[in-house]
Amino acid sequence: MNIQEITAKSILRKQKKIDSWFVSRYGMNLYRGCSHNCIYCDGRDQKYNVEGEFGKDIEIKSNAIEIFRRELDPSRKRKPFNSGFILVGGGVCDSYEPVEKKFKLTLQALELLEEFNHPIHMLTKSVLIERDIELIKTINQRSRAIVSMSFSSVDEKISSIVEPTVPPPSARLKTLEKFKNEGISCGMFLMPVIPFLTDTPEQIEASVKVAKETGLDFIVFSGMTLKHGQQKDYFINAIKDHYPELVEKYNSLYPPSEWGHPKAVYQDKISKLFYGIASKYKMPVRIPAKVYSDILSENDLVTVMLEQIDYCSKMRNENSPYGYAAYSISKLDKPLRLMHKELKNLKGIGSFTEKIILEILETGKSSLYEKLIYYK
Repeated sequence: MNIQEITAKSILRKQKKIDSWFVSRYGMNLYRGCSHNCIYCDGRDQKYNVEGEFGKDIEIKSNAIEIFRRELDPSRKRKPFNSGFILVGGGVCDSYEPVEKKFKLTLQALELLEEFNHPIHMLTKSVLIERDIELIKTINQRSRAIVSMSFSSVDEKISSIVEPTVPPPSARLKTLEKFKNEGISCGMFLMPVIPFLTDTPEQIEASVKVAKETGLDFIVFSGMTLKHGQQKDYFINAIKDHYPELVEKYNSLYPPSEWGHPKAVYQDKISKLFYGIASKYKMPVRIPAKVYSDILSENDLVTVMLEQIDYCSKMRNENSPYGYAAYSISKLDKPLRLMHKELKNLKGIGSFTEKIILEILETGKSSLYEKLIYYK
């Protein structure tokens, strides 16, 4: 592994709207490149401009904590932070990859987030996060924390091939159990599920079952993207070494595209397969509102809940206007409570959706949401 220290101009990435998958508006990459070297990682794609060889050349943002302190300091901001979790985990690194043991940028970032009283969502594959359990527990007590770990499956053998330097699934689950026992909301990001390897009903059910048995609060699912170029080339070369009979299947399933999506009929099939299995175990497929309803602004709360209702409705083969409604609300520049009489003028909001919004504003809950998320 080659390590190079670089200087950064910024650390926090602000999104245009709140992300309903992570319930976050901000994310960060404290490192660039990831020595976990998962064969499917889309951080390897050339559009992310990671220098060198993705799994071996790691860049350390040596001034990250100095910049991060400035970004968090409220006296330097014209506008206050948007509510929501700050996602400590990035698209081109794992905040707890092995270099963290030496450089401790994630630890120092957490100390700042605790100092400035921000809620956090930790996403990692590494059991090194256990080092910071007391600090994360303190943050959870003061402002809120979520700890999530990503899996492609809970199959130890397959994981050792596709995630070669990552702790096995059993170790990750034990880590999640430790955080859950400390009263912290925890979840599994079952993503990406890998076609022809971890997308079978048996593999998916094994993951959902063990998530339920571990006491996790949610499990979020996604298939694998395979962007044409560096990412796909690396993946195919790795697959040739272990599953050469699958190469042509991947080439057929993933036509060249900017976003690397598989054929739509496949994506729809496995998404509905997952939802059916999750419903069997009554496992929430998004972060439940009870985790965040008291810390989001009313506009963001309604946006997230409507997007989650939209997802669940579509998985049940029901028509849904809720995604359009959520998008319309995310664009508003004034609180929803000032717009009660104007709601139906927004795209996607009819009489029934209006009732849902008003219920959320009045109670922080939605009977339809509860029915869909908890399969009532």
